[in-house]
Amino acid sequence: MDKILVLDFGGQYNQLIARRVRSLSVFAEIKNYDCITSEEIKNNDYKGIIFTGGPNSVYDPSSPHYSKDILELGIPILGICYGDQLLAYMNGATITSAKHNSEYGKTTLISLGGTILKGVPEKSVCWMSHTDYIKEAPSGFKTTGYTNNCPCAVMENNEKKFYGVQFHPEVTHTEYGMTILSNFVFDVCECKADWKMDNFAKASIEKYRNELKDKKVLLALSGGLDSSVVALLLNKAIGKNLICVFVDHGLLRKDEGDYVEKVFKDTFDINLIRVNAKARFLNALKGVTDPETKRKIIGKEFIEVFTEEAKKIGNIDILSQGTIYPDVIESGRNASAVIKSHHNVGGLPKDIGFKGIVEPLRDLFKDEVRKIGIELGLPLELVYRQPFPGPGLAVRIIGEITEEKIKIAQDSDAILREEFLKAGLDKKANQYFTVVTNTHSVGVMGDARTYGYTLAIRAVTTDDFMTATWTRIPFDTLETISSRITNEVKGINRVTYDITSKPPATVEWE
Repeated sequence: MDKILVLDFGGQYNQLIARRVRSLSVFAEIKNYDCITSEEIKNNDYKGIIFTGGPNSVYDPSSPHYSKDILELGIPILGICYGDQLLAYMNGATITSAKHNSEYGKTTLISLGGTILKGVPEKSVCWMSHTDYIKEAPSGFKTTGYTNNCPCAVMENNEKKFYGVQFHPEVTHTEYGMTILSNFVFDVCECKADWKMDNFAKASIEKYRNELKDKKVLLALSGGLDSSVVALLLNKAIGKNLICVFVDHGLLRKDEGDYVEKVFKDTFDINLIRVNAKARFLNALKGVTDPETKRKIIGKEFIEVFTEEAKKIGNIDILSQGTIYPDVIESGRNASAVIKSHHNVGGLPKDIGFKGIVEPLRDLFKDEVRKIGIELGLPLELVYRQPFPGPGLAVRIIGEITEEKIKIAQDSDAILREEFLKAGLDKKANQYFTVVTNTHSVGVMGDARTYGYTLAIRAVTTDDFMTATWTRIPFDTLETISSRITNEVKGINRVTYDITSKPPATVEWE
C-alpha cells in the first residue's frame, strides 16, 4: 500500500491534510517532526512527504526544524504554509517578515501554470494565514503562483520534486485545493489509490477471529460512535467472548441509557453489562461547582466503577478500546499510554491483569469510522450522532449538579432535538444542545411571579470543530423552541440563544 507522510510542524490543520489525502484513497499518516528520523522515513517507503504549517517563524531558534538529510532521500516533498517557508529556507532562500505583506483569509491566487497547479485556473481563491513570506524562490526553484502581497505563493523544483504553497490547500475555502493535493499525490508521487475502506471490516473481523480465539475481551461501551463500532466488529469476530461494560453515570441524554442497552443487548445480542451508577456519581459531585473538578471526579469514579466490574468478571485476557487516529496523534506517543477520559479507559490499576490491548480503529479518522459503522449495520442515529462529551450533561449544567438540573437538561435537550428534526436543522447544525445556566431571573406565568433558571441554546456549524460559527436558526423555530421549553420544562422561565462563534468561545460552555 502506498503511503504519504504528513510531517507535523505544529499546524492546526495537520489532521485535515491527512484526511484530505485519504479521501483520494491514498493512505496518509502523521508523525511529529521530532519523532521520526530521516532514516526511518526512508525505511518506511513513503511515496511522498508533506510539511505542515505551524505558528512559528523559521528564524525563531525555538521553531521546529528538520535535518537537511530529508532533502537527499529522493522522496517528493510538498511544503504548506510554514512548511513551504521551511522548505525554501532549507534550500537557501530568504524568508521575509513584513506586516503589510501579511495575509489572512480568502485571497486571490494568480497561477502561472506548472506541475502542482495543473488544472488550476489563472485566478482562483485560496486561504492564506501568514506573516512571513518567501520574497524570491530559492535557487533551482521557479515561482508558479503569486498574490498581491505574496510574490512567491507557489514554487516548484521539478528536478528534485520539491513543491511549496504559501496557502492552505487542505481547507475548503481554497477552491482548487484538492486539485493541488491530487497533482502532488498522483502526478508527482505516482501513488496508487489503494487505500479502500470497503474491506476493512471484513479483514478486521477475520484478523481478530484468529488473534483473539478463546480469549476474553473487555470493552467499555459508552454508546458513542467509536466504542459502538468496536463492539459490533469484535462481536462478529469473537461473539460472547466479548464483554461490554456500559457505565451509566446518569448524565446521559433523555432515555439514552435504555436506548444503548436495547440496541446492543436486544438488537445485536452483545454480551452487555449495564451499571446504573447515577446515585454514586451524584453523591461524588455534591456541592462541586468548578468545571475541571467535575471532570476529574467523573473520570475517577468511571475508572473505579469499571475496575470493580472487571474484577467481578475475572479472567479477562484483553482490554479493547475505541481509540481512533486523532487520539494517537494528540497523545504524541503510543495511544495505549495516554487515553482520553470517558471515551477510552485510562488510568486502570495494574492488578486487573490484562495481557494486552486491542485498538481496532487506531488508524482511522472519525469519517472513516462512520463508514465502518454503516457497513456493520450500526443504526444511523448512532453513526451520525453528534459529539457528546465524556462527562455528559455535567459540562452542560453550570454550577452544582442536581437531580432537578439533570431533568431540566434532559427534557429541554429532547425538545430542542425534536424541533430541529422537524425544521430540517439537524442537517444544518453540526452540534446543538441546551445549557442549564446558574442564573435565575424573574418571570410571570399566569398571574404568578416566578424565579426560574435561564436556559441557553447552543448550535454551531463547522467542518472540523477547530473553528465554528453559530447556526442561523429561523426566528419562528426559535420561538417554537422557547415556547415549548418554558411551557413543558419545569423550572425554566427564560430562554436565550448563544450567538458566539469559536473562537473566541468554545463549543461547550464548560
